[in-house]
Amino acid sequence: MENDVLEMLETLYAMVSEAWGVPLGNDKCIIEREKVLGTLDDIKAKLPVELAEAKRLVSAKEEFISNAKREAESIRKLAEERARHMVEEQEVMREARNKSQQVLQEAELSSREMLENAETRSAELRRVAWEYVDNSLRETEEAVTAALKSVSSVRSKFSGIAAPEMPAPAQHEQPAPTISPEELPDELRYAEDEEK
Repeated sequence: MENDVLEMLETLYAMVSEAWGVPLGNDKCIIEREKVLGTLDDIKAKLPVELAEAKRLVSAKEEFISNAKREAESIRKLAEERARHMVEEQEVMREARNKSQQVLQEAELSSREMLENAETRSAELRRVAWEYVDNSLRETEEAVTAALKSVSSVRSKFSGIAAPEMPAPAQHEQPAPTISPEELPDELRYAEDEEK
């Protein structure tokens, strides 16, 4: 039977409002004492239970609100932490991107400089090599020319000393016999020494 305190109060209110009024006393009425006292006793008996239930509900509500606030605060802190972490990650990524672009630019500049230096060095080495080869060929040419002059000079001197009866050798004849330096006349030996 569901007789809670509110229903009993409604019953008590109805009893007072429906009671007969006292003659010459508008604010007074006649009610059944036993009925009112029984209802008040029921209210007194039920009130602690209802108050305890109400306190329990209020306490549960406050605990629920407190838990909800704690959870909301925890969610807010977690969201802030994640947002901060994401911002830091974005900052790190931005810095990494900037650093990688800077490294790439420096590498490109360095490789361009190295290539230019290598091309300059290669051109310089080619120039030096050409000069060296040209000087070597010129010196060889001068040495060969000097040797040819020396040979021509010795030959002409030798031809001038040779006996008049010896005919001049033909162009395609057998080569003249070789003469050792000891067999040469003194004039020719001295001329050869002077040429040296």
